[in-house]
Amino acid sequence: MTKIRPINQTDTLLIRLAKKANKKAQLSIYDKYSAKMLAVCRQYIKDLHFAEDVMITAFHKVFLNIESYQPYGSFEAWIRQIMVRECISYLRIQKNKFNVVEIEDNHFLHHEQQDFTNKDRIQLAIDNLPIGCKTVFNLYAIEGYKHQEIAEMLNISLGTSKSQLSHARKLLQSQLEKFNISNNGTE
Repeated sequence: MTKIRPINQTDTLLIRLAKKANKKAQLSIYDKYSAKMLAVCRQYIKDLHFAEDVMITAFHKVFLNIESYQPYGSFEAWIRQIMVRECISYLRIQKNKFNVVEIEDNHFLHHEQQDFTNKDRIQLAIDNLPIGCKTVFNLYAIEGYKHQEIAEMLNISLGTSKSQLSHARKLLQSQLEKFNISNNGTE
């Protein structure tokens, strides 16, 4: 649930102008939040170009619906919620894979590069999760949704949400252990 707190004066002015379809205000909002929102989209969509497309579509929806924003919660959280929903819509269009849990042993790519940071390794492991596991993991672990909310958003059962999260955790743990082993030179 969004905490009630006033937003800063700059955002207040930008929002007020954006509600009047002021293009400069909209561009300022986009410039301020686009990097963070692209990172949100990348959590759900592996391909950067598709993630950018989804982000742009979501920003379009932000500006179409900016009238509905109430200035008592976090403006960034409001935008983020639109981004997440747009990512889910994109994934639904691609294929309805949320109930699929098939994994091949060689599902994860093996990368020999030693210059990966831990953040890169974690992102790579998340990117290579099956789409259903990845989506549920992101919604639960990163966005903070409850299983009931996830089930409703994705039109899956509560049990499927829980099993997808469990499966995602096991796959991530296994993959991160492999990264750690190869990073220590024992592989």
